Amino acid sequence: MALDNLKPALGSTKGVKRVGRGQGSGMGKTSTRGHKGQKARSGYKIKRGFEGGQQPLQKRLPKIGFFSRVEKPYSINIDKIKQVAQLDEITLDSIKAVYKLSRRVTKVKLIGAAAKDLASKIKDENVTTTGK
Repeated sequence: MALDNLKPALGSTKGVKRVGRGQGSGMGKTSTRGHKGQKARSGYKIKRGFEGGQQPLQKRLPKIGFFSRVEKPYSINIDKIKQVAQLDEITLDSIKAVYKLSRRVTKVKLIGAAAKDLASKIKDENVTTTGK
């Protein structure tokens, strides 16, 4: 077997329907389009979702869902996770070293009662606190 002699299995393919090639072909005259009407004309095309003037399904259903492209920071409560509060310099990498974070997390927000006191330790623009 080689690529140059591959053939589809018997009965798996059909011949092409050739319309408009005379009465003897069985598909002459109206060329399988029926008689008159909008669909029989050349250039006929129906719009996607068109339901004959009835309100289309996509307009009848309520609009739902929204995906914001503004990235929200991952929140860490300092009162519960003491390891982050005990760091000398707080950066995204140092937080990832002591606290398990996903690789997709690019911004972190420190929250909690003691978060305001940590503002001087932060050395990364991707890490913020609730207080200034």
